[in-house]
Amino acid sequence: MNNSFPENFLWGAASSAFQIEGGWDEDGKGMTVADFNSFKRSDKQADSKVASDFYHHWKEDIALMKEMGLKVYRFSISWARIIPDGDGEINQKGIDFYNNVINELLANGIMPLITLYHFDLPYALVEKYNGWESRDCAYAFERYAKVCYKEFGDRVKHWLVHNEQNLMIRVDERMNITEPDPWKADKQRAQMDYHMFLAHALAVNACHELVEGGKIGPAVSSTCTYPLTNKPEDVWAAKMNDFFKTEYCLDMHYYGRYPGYYMRYLKERNIVPEMKEGDEELLKSAKMDFIALNYYRTLCASYLPADEEHPVGMRVYRGNEVDFDQYGYCRDEKNTNLESSEYGAQIDPMGLRIVLNNYYSKYHLPLIITENGLGTPDKLTEDGHIHDNYRIDYLRGHLEAMALAIEDGVDLRGYCPWSVVDLLSSHQGFRKRYGFVYINREDMDLKDLSRIPKDSFYWYKKVISSNGAER
Repeated sequence: MNNSFPENFLWGAASSAFQIEGGWDEDGKGMTVADFNSFKRSDKQADSKVASDFYHHWKEDIALMKEMGLKVYRFSISWARIIPDGDGEINQKGIDFYNNVINELLANGIMPLITLYHFDLPYALVEKYNGWESRDCAYAFERYAKVCYKEFGDRVKHWLVHNEQNLMIRVDERMNITEPDPWKADKQRAQMDYHMFLAHALAVNACHELVEGGKIGPAVSSTCTYPLTNKPEDVWAAKMNDFFKTEYCLDMHYYGRYPGYYMRYLKERNIVPEMKEGDEELLKSAKMDFIALNYYRTLCASYLPADEEHPVGMRVYRGNEVDFDQYGYCRDEKNTNLESSEYGAQIDPMGLRIVLNNYYSKYHLPLIITENGLGTPDKLTEDGHIHDNYRIDYLRGHLEAMALAIEDGVDLRGYCPWSVVDLLSSHQGFRKRYGFVYINREDMDLKDLSRIPKDSFYWYKKVISSNGAER
């Protein structure tokens, strides 16, 4: 087993505000789209009102991070905790909370890596102008980002803009897309996506202007697609699946314009977003410093021809609202060579090595993995332990893939598995657990919310202390 992790490698873990914090309306915080959607499922599973209650346990949780040896903690700020209605008055109590968290992390030798936006748009902006459908949302985001840079940028030097814009835009619930007509929904989606690109560029430029030594980049949902067969059409379909689900987004961030195949698609569907004079210059001026990527699974695709009933470019979204078949391009298929988690994600460490090599060879920017993990039910034993060897096996395989990618020449700077503690899963509540630390609660029973380190906690502690040699 090779041990090729660099000496200053950033071993960490990750979370997001609405999934971990709780305190959803405390101290002036406004409701978010994530809150609104979670409340719709309150009769079936846990919602965001308490989540993992990090809002009241942050000091205890950071002590556990220190015990585990984390070098970096990737977390998100809730826009609605800073500016409750999205573009109005600033909430000092929200700023105070994040200042406390940041200061405690630094006091324990842990670098904060902050995501500005992780699925939780202030719901007031939806009510005001349907959020990202309006260009005004991009400027509201820029103002929010500038507030964060001003308040925290003296201590926080590493920032992420949007978490998984390329995936988020495909989930109607997260974008507040309620249009039943598929063409109208896709037109709305394309305009929202474009405004998020503008917001990204504005936030990148503001970071470089306001944060001395600041580094910033996107956090994308990475995609690696294999062809179903070696037919040339299937090989092309697999590449197009990656292009349409991830790389169009990275190309837009890197080059400041849509790649040719994506503009062709927008024209085929007659959904080209409204763009204004000066936008291209803005988009091209925003230079990301690194690429953060989230990796959970790989995909498989075959060529899907268009016909009279299904014109070229038309998308049909799958039941999970994430994957789609696209006529004239690609159809998602099951890869029979891989095992899947209980919740359907195909487990494939080799795909991570492929993704890392692909992104580094294409963009030549430093990379950091900001999510990777196994979501599954965990059982607390009668004597109070959680034996999650299945999670250790999963992570160990991906660590090996990372080490090999570094040997391949990839400039990989850090690893933040999902997640630091058990947290709220959007559609499976607390049945689907990812954390190194067990939160003693169920969906409908808060119990005592005690924190119990799992076997994977102690395993990862050894990984970190040995800089990856013991894994």
